Amino acid sequence: MKIGKLTNEQLKELVLDKLNISTDALLQSGVGEDCAALDFNGQACVLSTDPITGAVDNIGALAVHVSGNDVASSGAQPSAILVTLLVPPDKQIADIQKVIDELIETSAKLGIDIIGGHTEITDAVTRIVISTTVIGRVDTDKLIKSSGANVGDDIIMTKYAAIEGTYIIASERADDLRDVLSDKDKSDALNLINQISVIHEGMIATHNGATAMHDITEGGVFGAVHELCEASNLGCVLNSDNIPILDVTQKICDHFNINPNRLIGSGSMLITTANSKIMLKALCSQGIKATIIGQTTKRVKTVLSNGIGSELSPPQADELFSI
Repeated sequence: MKIGKLTNEQLKELVLDKLNISTDALLQSGVGEDCAALDFNGQACVLSTDPITGAVDNIGALAVHVSGNDVASSGAQPSAILVTLLVPPDKQIADIQKVIDELIETSAKLGIDIIGGHTEITDAVTRIVISTTVIGRVDTDKLIKSSGANVGDDIIMTKYAAIEGTYIIASERADDLRDVLSDKDKSDALNLINQISVIHEGMIATHNGATAMHDITEGGVFGAVHELCEASNLGCVLNSDNIPILDVTQKICDHFNINPNRLIGSGSMLITTANSKIMLKALCSQGIKATIIGQTTKRVKTVLSNGIGSELSPPQADELFSI
């Protein structure tokens, strides 16, 4: 099988169609949704879980960010985190300490409490594997779903495409990029670890008319747009020429012959809204770059490039795994 997440079709067939959920407290779940949410007397408990499998460096920080971002995409403020850490026998205590320190430092910066988890030395893994579950809460009437977009909404993305992918590749394939990136490029790419969180923009969007949000992760911008449209049972017209891409990202992607719009993109939030003027003003006033990249439609998912339209295909294995 290909490395990466199951396709949405496989996930639906192998898992979701077989589930028999009996609780009447479930508010959201399913393909395209970043989180599950349960109703507790007018307060939604929002939960998301994710592993870090595509990176080796700074995995403690990345692990907090990816699950925290998912919770924020539902309009909830992340407040607590559970951590599972699987460590191969060849690692040392110092290796474990490094990951734990990253977890503690990043959680503290984001105001998220580490409240439990599990740590184990095991030969079932060949490198450290970390999985986090983040918990947040929001009033049920403020809950934002990926399935909430409406026909004619503008599609806005924050910051730039492939932020996480750029950081990971620059960090872990430095030797391959020695003659490709300048010293400034390298510095810019490695500093992107400080841009991975989208909690701030998630909270801003929640209070400024977001109809749907989706954290851009595996599958990149294209994958996130496709999943949001699928969740909302809509199509779209997506203008790829409007997707902001950093110069260093483009250099890396050109070198490895990969598409930045299909490269893992934690650090960017996808937002739909009926009033983009208000949304853009709110985000930009807080120093967050925000760009309209398309609009939702009734049926067909189309991506425009240089004025030429083609079908926006479902997300496949992330470009990160191709290198």
